[in-house]
Amino acid sequence: MDSGNKAGQVFAFFNEVAIIDQLGTTLLGKVLPDGVHPSHFAIVVHLARAGNGKTPGALASAMQVTKATMSHSLKVLEGHGFIEIRPNGTDARSKNVFLTDSGRAFQGEAIGAAARTFSQFLRESHIDTISDLLPGLAAIRTLLDQNRNPGIK
Repeated sequence: MDSGNKAGQVFAFFNEVAIIDQLGTTLLGKVLPDGVHPSHFAIVVHLARAGNGKTPGALASAMQVTKATMSHSLKVLEGHGFIEIRPNGTDARSKNVFLTDSGRAFQGEAIGAAARTFSQFLRESHIDTISDLLPGLAAIRTLLDQNRNPGIK
């Protein structure tokens, strides 16, 4: 396979992933409570997966948003009772973010609602395809996460 074809396939892959992300995020947004956006839900999912006690700065880095954007998102989540922001026990200048029981319940409810939405049109063959793709997608996500700043201009 020549390098031009490989580059085209790499672009096509990421283009398909981006379109899937956009369409899936739009569907997810329709099942979330008013005022809670998919980007807010992503923070809840991240805390559930990566663990509590992250600083707002670490969350901003993980979500690849500005600190100001993260601050707004955390205020929304805190207003809904999904997270608590507590002073850092070792650094008085810093705060840590914790998922609440309500936040965990919200995550489960939102995942259930999204699953019901997707199940309206996903068939067994689609779910088999998704299952087959997950390990490869996770490997690519890990690779990209490890190479966030490759120095490309």
